Amino acid sequence: MDFFQIISEDRIKKAYEKGEFENLPGYGKPLPNDDLSGVPEELRVAYRMMKNAGYTAEESTLRREMATIEGLIARCTDDDERAALQKKLNQKMLRFNSVMSKRGGKTNSSMFKNYTEKVMKKLT
Repeated sequence: MDFFQIISEDRIKKAYEKGEFENLPGYGKPLPNDDLSGVPEELRVAYRMMKNAGYTAEESTLRREMATIEGLIARCTDDDERAALQKKLNQKMLRFNSVMSKRGGKTNSSMFKNYTEKVMKKLT
């Protein structure tokens, strides 16, 4: 044990003996379940850092879905199906850019910027 850990432990022990922890909210109740309880112990720190930085699971899911749809569009031979996939991709891109703008992140598509401007022009 280093010196600071010994001092910390000593102060905690004295505060406990004085009863300073008895009036804390939640005293004597079990701790709430961690939202990362399903994540392996060695990955929890990384997940918390990502969460604190504003990275969300929804963002990751949307990125994967957009990549999948783009792959389907590239391989699609039916024009009607391609149009339906493009519409679905546009919806995912709108949602993705909404999520990114809420967290203050950049959207990575200049094409979408033009599309957004056109939509805003029509709406206003």
